[in-house]
Amino acid sequence: MAKSKAPAQTFKEPEYLKQLVTASTLVRVTLIDDEEFEGTIEYWDAGFLRLTRHNGANLFIFKHDIKYIAELGDE
Repeated sequence: MAKSKAPAQTFKEPEYLKQLVTASTLVRVTLIDDEEFEGTIEYWDAGFLRLTRHNGANLFIFKHDIKYIAELGDE
């Protein structure tokens, strides 16, 4: 019996981002160059997201520049 391959796309990203926006979850966005920004995601589309920060200007970040997003919870 042949093993099935994992799908390249799960299409869960919009669902997850909507959850983060709705709950105003504090996140840390780490870019591919390891630069980090903290805030809440206010908006997203296919190419970028808007990060609302409390300690600086709001940012528009291209998704292709993001290494990962980590939830910070109640830090």
